[in-house]
Amino acid sequence: MDAASVKGSALLANQAHQKGKATDRSYAKKLTLAILLTVSGFLIAILGNLLIPQIAEGIKTPTYELGALTVDLNGFYRLVLSGIILLYLLLGFRAFFDEKYRAKYLRQARFRFVMGLVLLAYDICGTKLRITPQPFFPGPAQILETFLIDTQQIYTNLLYSLRLFSAVFFSGVVLGVSTGILIGWFPKAYYWIYPVLRLTGVIPAVAWMPFALTMLPAPFWAATFLIAICSWFPVASQTAFGIKSTPRTQFEAARTLGAKTPYLVFRVAVPNAMPQIFTGITTACASSFTCLVMAEMMGQPGGLGYYINVVKVWAAYYKVFATILVMAILFSLILAVLGAVRAYVLRWQKGQLV
Repeated sequence: MDAASVKGSALLANQAHQKGKATDRSYAKKLTLAILLTVSGFLIAILGNLLIPQIAEGIKTPTYELGALTVDLNGFYRLVLSGIILLYLLLGFRAFFDEKYRAKYLRQARFRFVMGLVLLAYDICGTKLRITPQPFFPGPAQILETFLIDTQQIYTNLLYSLRLFSAVFFSGVVLGVSTGILIGWFPKAYYWIYPVLRLTGVIPAVAWMPFALTMLPAPFWAATFLIAICSWFPVASQTAFGIKSTPRTQFEAARTLGAKTPYLVFRVAVPNAMPQIFTGITTACASSFTCLVMAEMMGQPGGLGYYINVVKVWAAYYKVFATILVMAILFSLILAVLGAVRAYVLRWQKGQLV
């Protein structure tokens, strides 16, 4: 290689290096602005709660022991907002090193800023001025006070809901996948089972509730039946669709290599149907969670739905809103876990799906 070529290569490498440094500086600037925008929204909410005086009357401000701290409902609200700020600061720090997460963090910065402003407006209307209809729309500080008053009750009912949902939902998914494999692979099973699946699957779970409460020995088993029905239908139908849509060329290639029926089902058809199976599981998760809350409201001895029924009798609507918040967080976590499992199982699809 002559001197000119070496010099040209060095020049190109230097230009690429300078371009990379410029890109890094650009991303660092954008991330810094996104972090500041995110934090400023929640800081405004904290300052508003701290500086705007309580004008409306009728707000009780007892104090609570929170570890080494003594806080009232507004102090606890500001503490929660500070925790949210810390969380987004940590996520912003992660975005500096995680290129995939960086785009998501940048994209949602404006939404997080507006969310802080919305919390400020809700705090002023619901707590400081109380111009929202009371007690139906309490302020955010009053909603969060529930976690200081009824911590043990919420925790106990949350565990009850998780126990019922996880056990029955998992059983419904297993039953649905098994039914879907039978329907999708065996023509005789399709002939006898698919009409039953079509007939029962389109019936809302609410319609089954009187039958379940009458025929089954206890409310727990009635709830089990309803949640299992909600899980079974979408998983079974999507699994059957995935099995039937497996390309024939894959079966022919496997048979050429000496594959028998069990191998064709579990090593060819089922892996091909995995995207559809996870679609059915996600759909089943949403409908089953809704059915869980309804079932708990219809006679369960515990659970988040049961807790809502109890507190609404006393017009404690701030506790109802707190329970809804717990449900939203819980369902989001369940979907996140399902998403992580899906991403691991379908890692071979990486780069194929948006």
